[in-house]
Amino acid sequence: MKLVFAFILISITFTSAAKKISITGTDVSFVIPDKFNPLSQEFIDMKWPAKRAPKWVVSNESTSTSIAYDLKPNDISAVPLPELVNYFKNTFDRIGPGVAWIKAEIIEIQGKKWAYLEFTSNAINADIYNIMLVASYRKEMIIFNFNSTKEEFPMYEEKLRQSIQSIKFVE
Repeated sequence: MKLVFAFILISITFTSAAKKISITGTDVSFVIPDKFNPLSQEFIDMKWPAKRAPKWVVSNESTSTSIAYDLKPNDISAVPLPELVNYFKNTFDRIGPGVAWIKAEIIEIQGKKWAYLEFTSNAINADIYNIMLVASYRKEMIIFNFNSTKEEFPMYEEKLRQSIQSIKFVE
């Protein structure tokens, strides 16, 4: 009974201290951690190269931990998820400096299967901890990237993983 009460209390605390985001033009939503806010388009353009920039990003105040999400015009509905996992893994191995893999697998979140990639990488000014999720959404590809500096990740890990588990995907 104590365990059930503790779980309910934790769930209520996370839900009340967090905000639900609905992705524009979709039936996809998720909950972001408390004190995370959307980044301006100007900041997104500055932080990511224009051709690969995500459409939306929320982050903590210092912008060192963020959740980027986007819909890309790639129809991956016929691509088997194991192939998608391998494609992204091979791509990051080729272009990403210092990529160290933690997991590259298929997971299920609220009934939807996702390509799940968890790894660390080197950036210009910090080492980064990444959790990337990719799935087909209608005739597009939906991507989430939960990332943080490796130094800060332990402070945000639980909240980021709760946010991942909150993704609701209705087609």
